[in-house]
Amino acid sequence: MLKQSLYIVAPLAGISLALAVGCKQEAESMPAQQVPQVEVITIATQRVPDEPEFIGQAEASRPVEIRPQVTGILKAVLYREGRDVKQGDRLYQIDPIPFQGAAASAKAKIAQAEARLVQAKQDLARVKPLLAEQAVSQKDVDDAVAGDLAAEAALQGAKADLIKAQFDLDNTLITAPIDGLIERSRYYEGRLVSAQTDLLTIIHRVDPMYVVVSVPETFILRRRRDVEAHRIQHPGVYKLRGALTLMDGTVYPNEGVLDLLEPGLRTETGARQFRITFPNPKRILLPGQFVKVRFKGDVKPEAVLVPQRAVLQGPTGPFVFVVNDEEKVEIRDVVASDWKGSQWLIDAGLKAGDRVVVNGLMKIGPGAPVKAVPVAPSIDPPASTPVPKQG
Repeated sequence: MLKQSLYIVAPLAGISLALAVGCKQEAESMPAQQVPQVEVITIATQRVPDEPEFIGQAEASRPVEIRPQVTGILKAVLYREGRDVKQGDRLYQIDPIPFQGAAASAKAKIAQAEARLVQAKQDLARVKPLLAEQAVSQKDVDDAVAGDLAAEAALQGAKADLIKAQFDLDNTLITAPIDGLIERSRYYEGRLVSAQTDLLTIIHRVDPMYVVVSVPETFILRRRRDVEAHRIQHPGVYKLRGALTLMDGTVYPNEGVLDLLEPGLRTETGARQFRITFPNPKRILLPGQFVKVRFKGDVKPEAVLVPQRAVLQGPTGPFVFVVNDEEKVEIRDVVASDWKGSQWLIDAGLKAGDRVVVNGLMKIGPGAPVKAVPVAPSIDPPASTPVPKQG
């Protein structure tokens, strides 16, 4: 029996030894796990424009109210509503007949005053020599002098009345004081209009046009700190320029200049108003139109730009993967503030010399060892992604 057992154990021991040798050979033949390779960019600061964008509203550079200067019956509306008008074009005709009569009466009074003045001067010329001969009294001479002065004053008064009458007559024809687009008429033929009270219509000068932008106080304060810390180079408020984008995405072809900065903040909004003047020869901009305004002129001298695909969104905001000095991956939270072509402008979280992972993001995680190689140059597609929300 013992002999049979020995015959059984010996083959089993041989099998076990063979299995152990085979497993060892298989383990030795398996390749070691490879370190993943990732493509990185090395951060270098650069000089880039800093061009904040705001919503603005267009308004006419000169909205001119047309009101009558005389009270009378509106006889004719002489313009086509909603069209362009030129300075001097006829707009309204108020019935001129009563004013023609007043002007004629004023001219007649001038003629009467001139006749009285001639008579007064003749009387004075007659009595002066007689005073030396004592043929008249001093009172007679004084009365003649007073009469001459009164006739002169009456003539001046009559001329003043003619000026007023002629002014009223001339203003029965209302003309355009500026070039521009004219609104519809508020009044039509047969209506009694009152001097300097009734608003007949409005002319809008639309070339050039103003665009008014309300900039929040928080942005103004932050921009001031950045300028003082030399993070932004600022040429001066009135050297800034404006670029427009219409609400359908069309880029406005003409550039504007900032020409007015309101001295104080609006209490109801906590914002400060900027006004930019844009040429508008083709009437593309209209009063009341909303547009996007990008301010041009400020520069960030040491900006950090990162390709869009390198910036990821996490629970606390945007972040990137950085390869540290130990060739391991670490997460770096960043502040991505603006879009520059196909790259994010990073305001905080990165510095010159950092190596940011651009390609190979799906193969790595925090703390993983990697082999970092420089990213191959490529042309990125146009930007179309919104700015990541900050955590």
